[in-house]
Amino acid sequence: MPRRPRINLAGYHHIINRGVNRSNIFMEAEDYEQFLRSVCKACVSYKVILHDYCLMSNHFHLLVETQLENLSLFMKHINSNYAIYANKKYKRSGHFWQGRFYSRYLTSDDHYYTLIRYIEQNPIEAKLAARVGEYPYTLGAVITNRQTPPSCTLDSRLLAELDYENIQEMIGVVLQEDELDMLSDIQKQKSVIVGERHRPAYSQTLREHFSKRPRDEAIFHAIQDGYTQAEAARHIGLSRSMISKIVKRMSGHSTPDPV
Repeated sequence: MPRRPRINLAGYHHIINRGVNRSNIFMEAEDYEQFLRSVCKACVSYKVILHDYCLMSNHFHLLVETQLENLSLFMKHINSNYAIYANKKYKRSGHFWQGRFYSRYLTSDDHYYTLIRYIEQNPIEAKLAARVGEYPYTLGAVITNRQTPPSCTLDSRLLAELDYENIQEMIGVVLQEDELDMLSDIQKQKSVIVGERHRPAYSQTLREHFSKRPRDEAIFHAIQDGYTQAEAARHIGLSRSMISKIVKRMSGHSTPDPV
């Protein structure tokens, strides 16, 4: 499949990248801090503003604003510097990142605000937090806990528009189906970033999950296998809210097969 052309225009970009074979890229608190230092250093060098971020154990989300047509150079700086740091620290070699980073150019304020909520709610989706601001490695957590923000976020719209009193009502509201549809390309790109070459990272394809088990059990096993609720919802044509209810019910009554 040919690569989607990179949009390198000045403006807002949502960026995702993950570790090779879905391996962890952050092992301890120092690693998250080092990555943010690399991002801020690159922001100074390439005249970029970091508006929001979420650093998960095996991938990251950045929402940046470029002033020049230099997104690829900006990300090369971040990815190469952090890979050198992690490879040296953990005495590893070979490819560090899954591949080229995913980026999407934002074209409207509606998209911007929906994306902010999506980024900040990533830890909730992963069941690492119950509310926006609880997971420590997001800008929302910095605002919620009144911490000193990273230097590259000082001109962030999120910092300018939110404070700890209104963050839940502004970006803690659960995304609706039409908003998730707006972000469907991002969900698809999560699979693209993993890549068909690395499908063994999942024990089974979605088709295999749903051909071997009753529907609700198949949903539960697919989520345990690493697929997102949105991916399962699209595969069988159910709403994401229904998938979430099924997963919660099955979590209380089922134990997944060992993989």
